[in-house]
Amino acid sequence: METSSIKKLEKFEVQEIIRQALREDLGGYGDITSKYTIPSQSTSCAFAVCKQKEGTVLCGIDIMQFVFEEIDKRVVFEKLKQDGDFLNDRDIICRVKGPSASILSAERTALNFLQHMSGIAAFTSKFVSIASKYNIKVTDTRKTKPGLRKLEKYAVACGGGFNHRYGLFDGVLIKDNHIVAAGGIANALKAAKAMAPHQLKIEVEVKTFAELDEAIANKADIVMLDNMSAEQMSEAVKIIREKTSGACLIEASGGVTLESVEDICKCGVDIISAGCITHSAPAADFSLEFE
Repeated sequence: METSSIKKLEKFEVQEIIRQALREDLGGYGDITSKYTIPSQSTSCAFAVCKQKEGTVLCGIDIMQFVFEEIDKRVVFEKLKQDGDFLNDRDIICRVKGPSASILSAERTALNFLQHMSGIAAFTSKFVSIASKYNIKVTDTRKTKPGLRKLEKYAVACGGGFNHRYGLFDGVLIKDNHIVAAGGIANALKAAKAMAPHQLKIEVEVKTFAELDEAIANKADIVMLDNMSAEQMSEAVKIIREKTSGACLIEASGGVTLESVEDICKCGVDIISAGCITHSAPAADFSLEFE
């Protein structure tokens, strides 16, 4: 099974996301509790620890560091683990040292990113552990939280998954409403093939066997089987393999869950896209503790 490659996020790619999150928390006034209670010269050491009983996949350690750097460059951040590492309960992932008030100002925002991203990575890894046995890729979708797509798709990769198209601009996926607006699959495919660069694959979503026949007849590069039952999907895969001699990739999508993913794998598809790995992943449990 090909493994997903994790391309580290650079600070410039996420700096505005971090700044927006800090503005939301500090509100232009800063951490008034720390201002009122902690001497300005106070310094502290702290560590971030995993508190997920069953363990988790680490994602967001670099984002944490960027948050602390954005608050105060005097804070020293020591990474003890790397994104993609599996963590056990009570594993320490980093240590920080610096002005106490600065550490406290960064704490919640840094943990929010860490918990959300690690939750997605861990949830993705559960799907991947099943699908990898069948040599099937698990991908994300565009069902991400507004403004956080870059972080969430990175988290999917840290969990062993793959990224589907990043947005509307980098892939042709003809869905049900495109089909209606274009006057049918044949019209939509013909128009897309006339406009798209020759190296760009064109994918079509189908819900029925009539739509499937039309997609095959008009030479779709990828067929997405949307919300089909396992029985329907198995039959559709058989038809596609026979009529295209394996030239057409097959993707399953729509309502994919951890409970259904193995049945989908048994249908023989190439790719499974699951929106839930980003929009419904539970946050992982971490805390920052002062020494």
